[in-house]
Amino acid sequence: MGIRDGVPIFLGYLSVSFAFGIFAVDSGLSIFEALLISMTNLTSAGQLAAVPIICSYGSFIELAVSQLVINLRYSLMSVSLSQKLGKSVHLLHRFLIAFGNTDEIFAVSASKPTTLGRKYFFGLILMPYIGWSSGTLLGAVAGNILPKIVVSALGIAIYGMFIAIIVPEAKKIKGTALCVLCAVAMGCAFKYTPVLCKISDGFVIIICAVSISLIFALLAPVEDKGDRVEEGATE
Repeated sequence: MGIRDGVPIFLGYLSVSFAFGIFAVDSGLSIFEALLISMTNLTSAGQLAAVPIICSYGSFIELAVSQLVINLRYSLMSVSLSQKLGKSVHLLHRFLIAFGNTDEIFAVSASKPTTLGRKYFFGLILMPYIGWSSGTLLGAVAGNILPKIVVSALGIAIYGMFIAIIVPEAKKIKGTALCVLCAVAMGCAFKYTPVLCKISDGFVIIICAVSISLIFALLAPVEDKGDRVEEGATE
């Protein structure tokens, strides 16, 4: 059952990781290095941020902190997901499930009404893992075969995925739109301001992500939908 639920995620990951494979090779990594990254990490945003840091010989601290900031949400997802684990899930199984926990896997498993055993989780994680790794391999190989102009065009596909995630939410919520615009403005400032442009890409990601998130968490916090429903029911 877990494998069946993981098939749609497999198909989605295959296309996204194909774009990552092309991006990684186009940035200067080898096919093996691109594949190794995807086999040891399951985070599209984290991997996309890591490649420029690696290729520009950034420090380990820069790489580690940027990954912590980008992937911190997974710790919260794992805490929530721990409430769904059945008695068959032991400590070692928890580590393996935590490794494979992504946004989509969390969403599918959290939607189930009952507790879930290790066989379901391993089946659910297996297909997306294969899709993510094989897609990266195919993209990395294609990046070495296809003409440079085609590789450059396909390399922006992964950015398109993040734009597709952001735009619908920004259209609905004014605070999200302002947050995105401020993040873009800050990123441009680091890119084109004489002094700021000397800061490495990894630290730019850290500074922009943390500062903009804190500012808008204070100025435009997202309302709790559960509270709104509860208040409406009371009235």
